[in-house]
Amino acid sequence: MTVLKIIAVLMTGFFVGLTLEGVARKVMARIQRRYGPPWYQNFIDVFKVLSKRGISHGWIFDFGILMALGGVIATLSFVPLGNLVAFPGLDNIFIIVYLFAVGALGMAMGMVGSGNPNASIGVARALTQMLGYEIPYMLSLSAVMFYYKTASVSKLMISQQDTWTLVKMPIGGIVAFISLLGMLGKKPFDTPIAPAEIASGPMVELSAKYMGLLMLMHTFSVFVEVSLFVDVFLGVSNYWTFLIKFTVVWVFATMISSVLPRFRIEQVVKFYWKVPLGLAFLQVLFVLLGWVF
Repeated sequence: MTVLKIIAVLMTGFFVGLTLEGVARKVMARIQRRYGPPWYQNFIDVFKVLSKRGISHGWIFDFGILMALGGVIATLSFVPLGNLVAFPGLDNIFIIVYLFAVGALGMAMGMVGSGNPNASIGVARALTQMLGYEIPYMLSLSAVMFYYKTASVSKLMISQQDTWTLVKMPIGGIVAFISLLGMLGKKPFDTPIAPAEIASGPMVELSAKYMGLLMLMHTFSVFVEVSLFVDVFLGVSNYWTFLIKFTVVWVFATMISSVLPRFRIEQVVKFYWKVPLGLAFLQVLFVLLGWVF
């Protein structure tokens, strides 16, 4: 039964993730007064590049890509999709955050192993940006865990039967959403990619099947990040209401990204350590004082 649940979670991440990425491209195009590609274009791209033979840059490059994809797949297996939980009792925020770091480190190791300076610059920017958004994000999650006295994602959802956490702790929800934009690499926080500056940064040396594997890694990463936000802040859900909430959050993040310019990397860190970090401390203070709606 557990194996079937894991397969269901991964298939959901694959099909829903790629579909919504295609929808996001369409939404962004419409906002910018373009027609845009069809919603299924990402499926075509993934299967096309996976069918081709790519250029390897050594075993570190290959292992890093596999480590990145494997780490994200393992992380997704522990994330509840509404009432679809592959590992009941193990869906702990600390486990999810720990496993997710494996994928990020694998990505960094593989891309630096390509030997391209643009890839190294992109990885350095990504790790620097991570230092910016992780602190306010974890503070907002800490406030939620302290209030509900649990780190289990399933129990956090159940605890929101009366009122969503986003309503009880709106400041923490705003901080988590701003941090989510940085995790997703959405503008104004797409500095690690910056195609016009560093030729897509970490992905500059990827081709064919290597690009396909990283596209899958990105899809699963997006699914993990948005799913965790939905579970923690948007109340208890069944499988279908979870997907509806997921779609709303993902499209809303895309719409915001479509109209904003890109920050420089030092602007990203300064912003996160001023506005979201200050708001996160304020939310923690409110929770400690019992000032929760």
